[in-house]
Amino acid sequence: MLISGFDALLSDLDGVVYAGNGAIPKAIDALNRLSECSVSLAYVTNNASRSPGAVAAHLKQLGAPASAEQVFGSADAGAELLAQKLPQGSKVLVVGSGYLRDCVSSFGMEIVASHTDEPLGVIQGFDPALGWKDLAEAAFAINGGAIWVATNTDLTIPRAEGIAPGNGSLVNAIGAATNTRPLVAGKPEPLLFRRAAENFEATRPLVVGDRLDTDILGGNRAGYNTVLVLTGVDTALSALSAKTAERPDYLIADLSDLYEEYPVIEATGFGIRCGSAVACVNDQTIVIDGEENNLDSWRAACAAWWLAHPEQEHAVEPKLTFSQKVGSKP
Repeated sequence: MLISGFDALLSDLDGVVYAGNGAIPKAIDALNRLSECSVSLAYVTNNASRSPGAVAAHLKQLGAPASAEQVFGSADAGAELLAQKLPQGSKVLVVGSGYLRDCVSSFGMEIVASHTDEPLGVIQGFDPALGWKDLAEAAFAINGGAIWVATNTDLTIPRAEGIAPGNGSLVNAIGAATNTRPLVAGKPEPLLFRRAAENFEATRPLVVGDRLDTDILGGNRAGYNTVLVLTGVDTALSALSAKTAERPDYLIADLSDLYEEYPVIEATGFGIRCGSAVACVNDQTIVIDGEENNLDSWRAACAAWWLAHPEQEHAVEPKLTFSQKVGSKP
């Protein structure tokens, strides 16, 4: 089975374990089985709105194994990054949650409420209660010369109702008003992944996430194997089209696939085979002998396209031809 080759799972949360307050199907059972395989579990999240203790409490309520020590979040990393850039005791404007404020205070910085207090730094993290006035205050302070740190730049966040704007969308709003970009502390930077792996003394960690631009890119940058799970933001098609730095090592439908044997992907005289599916590249078209709703067809297509285009700086969506179009694509 796929997970047997690893000694730790570094898992994203939103879109992987839960969407909003509810668990994603099969995720909780999969996480509980890790201990049977002697695989350590860490949660690596860009959501800076809650403390590790609050996140762990939510996970335990859903039935997942969790403690505060297993949660590695971007709020702590963001506060640490800002503290490295500013003198001790500097004034900081916090655009985010109460927990983010606590993190900033723990590094000896003084929290202020307005740009008129002349803060030397601005830190921004996700909080559903943020409004226009908060973003405006941040823009005024940044335009006044304050250093700007974002805990993360996820454009979207999965909720029970669907996909909603994430911290990155609000970061972009401030960026448009200031004509600048923040320093970023969370994923896709490798720091959180490496901290989690070091904490559990893992030598073969596997990163699992639903976003190519944060989870997969960050895991790849950390030098770890990565797996894209198709229960959140990104799809098999977006994985296929991804630039080289964001390509995952594995594609799975949900976390239960961690306990399945991952199919062998091999080159044949007819193309790239995965299971019963075979894919070959013809110029800008991928011809797949397989069903469109079969994940092996997409695994074969990814391997064939990536082999033909090993260095791709931007996302490129090729044309696809399936021999059997049954149901909907993964």
